[in-house]
Amino acid sequence: MWYFAWILGVLLACSFGLINAMWLEFYEDLDRDAE
Repeated sequence: MWYFAWILGVLLACSFGLINAMWLEFYEDLDRDAE
């Protein structure tokens, strides 16, 4: 069952990176609107 934990960890890391990138883009747009 180690492969299940490995796949779960990879998916979690990818989703964390994706959410982080989306959050960064969203707040970057807010900074542009404020100017």
